[in-house]
Amino acid sequence: MSDKAASAAVERRRPLLGIAWMLVASLCFVGVNGGVKYLGTGLPAAQSSFIRFAFGAIFFLPMVPKIWAMQISARLWRMFGWRALLHVAAVVCWFHAMARVPVAEISAIGFLNPVMVMLVAGILLGDRLGLRQVMVVLAAMLGALLVLRPGFREISEGHLSQLAATTFFAMSYVIARRLALEVPAAVVVAVMSISVTFGLMPLAAAVWVPVSAEQLAVLAGVAALGTLAHYAMTKAFVAAPLTVTQPVNFLQIVWSAALGALAFGEAVDPWVLAGAAVIIGVLCLNTWIEARKEGRAKAEALAAAAAVES
Repeated sequence: MSDKAASAAVERRRPLLGIAWMLVASLCFVGVNGGVKYLGTGLPAAQSSFIRFAFGAIFFLPMVPKIWAMQISARLWRMFGWRALLHVAAVVCWFHAMARVPVAEISAIGFLNPVMVMLVAGILLGDRLGLRQVMVVLAAMLGALLVLRPGFREISEGHLSQLAATTFFAMSYVIARRLALEVPAAVVVAVMSISVTFGLMPLAAAVWVPVSAEQLAVLAGVAALGTLAHYAMTKAFVAAPLTVTQPVNFLQIVWSAALGALAFGEAVDPWVLAGAAVIIGVLCLNTWIEARKEGRAKAEALAAAAAVES
């Protein structure tokens, strides 16, 4: 096989590789949901999240000398610092919500993450937000209203906490996408795990309560799954564009509803599924349009290159 043919074969496989990595990430995130839901309100959110990230940081301590030797620029360290602050806020809000809101509702609200990423990228990074993107945002917000149904039922502090977590996670992921283009995926995850652990430490110390061996074991498992999920997600970002990998995440609503019903006896709310379907539908439509635009752009570039060569 020629070098050109081998390169083309690799490029064809990259979308499938991105999908595979995102599938691993989404399955791990559902496992994380189950572990945190099992713990409930037995531990304060800041303490639970600190212990989870402390376990995760242990996995990456051997990488510290290698990361230090990389001589990462001050600009990138600032980006890592901002991501750590945002992730600290996100995980505390998420742990708080997870103990108080049904698993399927957590996942349904979490589907707003790609929309929030779109908004954050548009506002902070200057990415273009055209009419279609605005319509996607509005339709996704309609789906969120179906999930929450304000005025027809009480909106709890858990729901508000999950909305805040989704916003903070989106801001963190936008920075992670930029970082993944300049440093290896393992470094992005390692620095995040270690820096977030230090960021959570004073918050956890302020509310610390005794921890049982069972709680430690569950949080260790959550840490392992969460670390693998973030690594797989970062690898997916590098392997393929979000338009390819993001739809895989939408399977989480199925797994989350099943987990809530089978493991925690939570009723499957049709309004939650309907709201999630609206959000998923508009995001899939946007993904399909973006993929078609990208395909046309590549075809035009190839046609132009062929015309020049001839």
